[in-house]
Amino acid sequence: MINKRVANADEAVKDIFDGAHLAVGGFGLCGIPEHLIAALVRLGVKGLTCYSNNAGVDDFGLGLLLQNRQIKKMVSSYVGENAEFERQFLAGELEVELTPQGTLAERMRAGGAGIPAFFTPTGAGTKVAEGKEIKIFNGQECVMERGIQADFSLVKAWKADRLGNLVFRMTARNFNPMAATCGKVCIAEVEEIVEVGELKPDEIHLPGVFVQRLVLGTAYEKRIEKVVTR
Repeated sequence: MINKRVANADEAVKDIFDGAHLAVGGFGLCGIPEHLIAALVRLGVKGLTCYSNNAGVDDFGLGLLLQNRQIKKMVSSYVGENAEFERQFLAGELEVELTPQGTLAERMRAGGAGIPAFFTPTGAGTKVAEGKEIKIFNGQECVMERGIQADFSLVKAWKADRLGNLVFRMTARNFNPMAATCGKVCIAEVEEIVEVGELKPDEIHLPGVFVQRLVLGTAYEKRIEKVVTR
């Protein structure tokens, strides 16, 4: 019987090594694999390269790894909510590759699909294009972007069966499906694990063929970056 569930987050990440490349799902603090990130803090691996929409906030999400000096390079789209990120970058302690949001999602998707590179008009004529191959398609400059292939993917889903078929909840879907596909080993933390057959085929957002390990998470904080009332 195939069962991809592992005992806990620490067991799931124990073979992540110094210098590993990680694709991490989430958007802001929505849909982030908070238990897996916390396990990486406890593991203490260093020199990580993280492909993620952002670096969390100072005391949560990937911001915890930044505080612990575990990240060497961030490939991100948005970094505006993290003062420690800013401090490390300006001090030359952190390498940063800013990537347009749609381009980052497509780089992950391409890597997962085995596509080594693609051309996009996004970023042409800006700093994003510096040092990259440029070609003209239909009279428009396009920038070559490389697909992302990471050592590990860390993602958060709402529900899974023991084969690793995943269902995401509402906007927490965000970058998670693309991040999941582009890692050699995908580790998914979920809020509920059900038996095979309980998920209707049309409900499944990511097939279990992309997932190697499942962790059942509990007591999620699900923080909100900014609470706005009106």
